[in-house]
Amino acid sequence: MGIESPFIRPRRLRVSPAMRRLVAETRLHPAELILPAFVREGISEPQPLTAMPGVVQHTRDTLRRAAVEAAEAGVGGIMLFGVPAVQDAVGSEGTNPDGILQQAIRDVVSEVGDQVVVMSDLCLDEYTDHGHCGVLTADGTVDNDATLERYAEMARVQADAGVHVVGPSGMMDGQIRVVREALDEAGHQDVSILAYTAKYASAFYGPFREAVGSSLKGDRKTYQQDPANARESLRELELDVAEGADMVMVKPAMAYLDILREVADASPVPVSAYQVSGEYAMVEAAAANGWIDRERTILETLTSIRRAGAEQILTYWAVEVARTLR
Repeated sequence: MGIESPFIRPRRLRVSPAMRRLVAETRLHPAELILPAFVREGISEPQPLTAMPGVVQHTRDTLRRAAVEAAEAGVGGIMLFGVPAVQDAVGSEGTNPDGILQQAIRDVVSEVGDQVVVMSDLCLDEYTDHGHCGVLTADGTVDNDATLERYAEMARVQADAGVHVVGPSGMMDGQIRVVREALDEAGHQDVSILAYTAKYASAFYGPFREAVGSSLKGDRKTYQQDPANARESLRELELDVAEGADMVMVKPAMAYLDILREVADASPVPVSAYQVSGEYAMVEAAAANGWIDRERTILETLTSIRRAGAEQILTYWAVEVARTLR
């Protein structure tokens, strides 16, 4: 009678919390989390966002306090978005050295600049009265090259304000090269670029429009990526890295984990993912109805993004999760 094969029991490695912790392949750490934060001009109290429970448009003072809380929790970075009081066709407040975003950058850098990486959104949609990410031609389409000129000036004023990382998010062709050249020519060689490399024309951005006061009519399908396509993300990655991106991003995260995995496998630079407003809102809404365990679901979603290859995750739960992890 021959020796029988042993009975294979993978469950041996799941028998206790200690064992599961010992063999876990994917771990979350507070330093990998980035908090997106909104600061609005002309308000005296934080403004809650109806579609994003727990998230607000900050005043400058409350943003300072939120940044300190993030630093104390061990969060790795904070991504700032400005909401101006006035919008116009070319997004003038985006390049105003004293615009709300530039003021917020100075505030946050002065508070936590030695502890947290301070990042800024580099896009025009918050500042234009038409809500698009660039300036428009006479027929209403986005003018790619004219928009790049605006992005170059935005990069300079944000860097002058002291930001550590700029995040060009408009998906204009050539934006990374133009921003890198503008930064270098202005003496800001040490300011990094987080490229929104694979940013899809997604329905999951809906609540974000409230957060930044967007007045968008129509859609952004002529410049953001088609959700049906995967291969072009790798082309965008190749271009962004060649043009000088220091880090790259996939956005949204949860509906694009396959894209995230492909980008992570191919990228020579760190890869981030943005768990966007709609992804946040779905979890909060389901939890509020008692349909899911909120805390477990939050950690599961973030673990899935990390497992798919993200080395940094932008999430509105950054501070809460960092405290849990610590």
